[in-house]
Amino acid sequence: MAKNNKNILPLTGSQAVAEAMRQINPGVVAMYPITPQTPIVETFAKYHSDGLVDTEIIRVESEHSAMSAVLGASASGVRSMTATSSNGLELMHEVVAATPGMRLPVVMPVVNRAVSSPINIHCDHSDSMACRDLGWIQIFSETAQEAYENTLLALRLSEKCLFPSMVMQDGFITSHSVENVEIFSDSKIRKFIGKYTPKNPLLNLDKPLTYGPLELTDYYFETKFQEAEGFECIIDEYTKIGKELSEVTGNNYPLFEGYKIKDAEAILIVLSSSAGTAKEVVEKYRKEGKKVGILKPKLFRPFPYKEIYKAISHAKVIGVMDRSMSRGAFPPLASDIKIAINTHKEGKKIPDVASYVFGLGGRDLFKKDIESIFDSLLNNKYNITKIDYIGVRK
Repeated sequence: MAKNNKNILPLTGSQAVAEAMRQINPGVVAMYPITPQTPIVETFAKYHSDGLVDTEIIRVESEHSAMSAVLGASASGVRSMTATSSNGLELMHEVVAATPGMRLPVVMPVVNRAVSSPINIHCDHSDSMACRDLGWIQIFSETAQEAYENTLLALRLSEKCLFPSMVMQDGFITSHSVENVEIFSDSKIRKFIGKYTPKNPLLNLDKPLTYGPLELTDYYFETKFQEAEGFECIIDEYTKIGKELSEVTGNNYPLFEGYKIKDAEAILIVLSSSAGTAKEVVEKYRKEGKKVGILKPKLFRPFPYKEIYKAISHAKVIGVMDRSMSRGAFPPLASDIKIAINTHKEGKKIPDVASYVFGLGGRDLFKKDIESIFDSLLNNKYNITKIDYIGVRK
């Protein structure tokens, strides 16, 4: 429906991402179904059958094959996408690791879901967190609107910096929930995306290339060092490209969203859809005179250590909520926040960091859970040396 000349549609997070893919019109999309990602490729397949895209669709026999197909297609010089979740992402792990080493700008929506075993089809962030250090850009989305726009941003960012991207949304919570999503005009989005001009395509017979060569001790280390150097451009380019996209959408694309954090004494840091629940608690506590706030990271890899430290260093205490675990260590987001604070403190007094794990396997997060965390932070009843598990039966 149109509202104030805006194209606003009731869409799930999966459908919103499929809309972004329709506007991108990739050269190749490889498809393999897995809950709760399947509606993305189902919806895109319908667009294909209706003649709305002219993508070459490859129906493969596994997620490993899906990633292999888009790797080859991207190397050949066309825009290439796939989508996955959970064990599907783990099955393609071998090829996921190879893709950034070849500097291929594949974009892959990931609908976050717990990994086996035991088997679970509901949301946590274990799947994409297992890939966080492989060289993929990772962007997390709170809403269907963000998932749609982040997919468009990720495409430009990948093609600029020559690294693949994962764009995350929460399984079922976002992927299957309907909300109003503004879809921007095809002409404006396609102008923003631009024509794809591949660098060093494999099928350029005038300049023969080798992708994925054997490199032993004499060159392998240098190649990995070049990847590390290449990753350094991403934060600046994310900001620049975000400003370009803002001219189309009117929305902003910060590295992270700060919600009432400027004067907050206690700040809670959380990814994706759970930030919405936390914001409601912040509103309640602010009315009671309690200085609390929320920080929601959007760009997770590369991690904006310096920028996040600057935003939270004034607080007395930081609570970090992870929807995944690292057995034998602090979980991923908490670890990164601890690093951000300890590597940028410059002799200043730094806030304590308390770690909380929640929502594994789709366990519900309630406002009372957020309240209990804020209460523990405000009343100095937290422990920085151990992890607190929220909502688990002990």
